Amino acid sequence: MIAHNFISSNPKISVKFCGQGDLILFLHGIGGNKNNWNDNLQYFSKDFLSVAWDTRGYGESDDYDGPLKFEDVVEDLKKVITHFKKTSAHIVGLSMGGQIACLFYQKYPSFVKSLVLCDTHFGLSKLDKNQVNAFIESRKKPLLNGFEPKDIALNVSKSLIGDTTNKVALEKLVESISILHKESYLKTIDASFMCSHEEVFKLIEKPTLIIVGEKDSLTPVSMSKNINKLIRNSKLKIIKKVGHLTNIENPEEFNKIVFNFLKNMT
Repeated sequence: MIAHNFISSNPKISVKFCGQGDLILFLHGIGGNKNNWNDNLQYFSKDFLSVAWDTRGYGESDDYDGPLKFEDVVEDLKKVITHFKKTSAHIVGLSMGGQIACLFYQKYPSFVKSLVLCDTHFGLSKLDKNQVNAFIESRKKPLLNGFEPKDIALNVSKSLIGDTTNKVALEKLVESISILHKESYLKTIDASFMCSHEEVFKLIEKPTLIIVGEKDSLTPVSMSKNINKLIRNSKLKIIKKVGHLTNIENPEEFNKIVFNFLKNMT
């Protein structure tokens, strides 16, 4: 059974969780929320205490004053771990969630048992010029011009998903983007374009799995292969026929790959 709670902090952070055992934390991407992990939480609860959060300014978590600072997000994550009376966690992060996982490792390596970096980048500032322009034109510019997240949800979703005939995954992604907190989302975009975490990859010494969708156009396979080269002894898995949202587009394969990695860590 999935339960919900708020972690007492400023701002309050919303989490959903189930199961017991070692802690596994699921961190959503820049257009997501904790519900992105609905197809994953209960699967892992058979062997783990499975927790998904809403990053500050997302989902049911509070908005906040001032610009987004990823160092504050890192402290939020530490509070989640200690809230569950744990001293470390397996951290599964998708896209921006992968960036947060890396930044968390950089500051609190002893709190990390392992990392699963899904469709992860080097920082949005490291995208090529065409990708940066496309990102701004499809997301930031319309919102600054008076549109709401729900107005851009379908087009953005279609640009991210590997197979647009996958109606179940497409509907989940459209719903996720539609309920974004507009101002917090814009702050997150700005912070993401100013933040790079490329230097963290070569520091990682914990078991690390890298997952990427074969058809991911935002963080392509070539990017994950480069990350794989930078992280010593990391493993790379490519999920065929899916795009940027590997855990939503093919949850069965995603769950199997991550579970096998965690149960066979060396």
